[in-house]
Amino acid sequence: MAGINLVKGQKIDLTKGNAGLTNVVVGLGWDPAEPARGFFGVKKQANVDCDASAILLSEGGKLLNKTNLVCFHNKQNPNNSVVHSGDNLTGDGDGDDEQIKVNLKAVPADVHRVLVVVNIYDAVNRKQDFGMIKSAYIRIINGAGGSELVRFNLTDNYTGFTALICGELYRHGDEWKFAAIGEGAHAAHINQLAERYI
Repeated sequence: MAGINLVKGQKIDLTKGNAGLTNVVVGLGWDPAEPARGFFGVKKQANVDCDASAILLSEGGKLLNKTNLVCFHNKQNPNNSVVHSGDNLTGDGDGDDEQIKVNLKAVPADVHRVLVVVNIYDAVNRKQDFGMIKSAYIRIINGAGGSELVRFNLTDNYTGFTALICGELYRHGDEWKFAAIGEGAHAAHINQLAERYI
């Protein structure tokens, strides 16, 4: 079942109106853009290795503990309420390329925002940016049953950016909401992006 399509800047209630929603899966997908045609035909394009991560922030928007950065080299936060599915090196194939599972009820009380970001691995050395990516999206799936609740297609031109702040799950009182952000950023490594929030 298709979820609600959001546009950049939109927010939506997740738990309000979805009684019993406890576990969600944040799915992120992308495809390599078609390589440019050169004089002698199609240029071969190196694989672009995008890495999805979750930065768990306090109410004041701070990363209070480095273990609250959930990514390919730290696949879960300390109480396993946010878990990364593992690294996809190419973006080839259909469906989500990487997923992050979130148990909303178990997210520690001092975490108010789960910021979902994607960056290009080794972007500087490989001379790659998000202009080499197409069909990127973030979606929220009900962890029980797998129905898609929300989808945000990232349609802006992100040429020149090496990181992308896709969206965030955030607390609103006792409820959880989702905000579609779609902001390009410059960060050669996820740790550099995380440093913004220290």
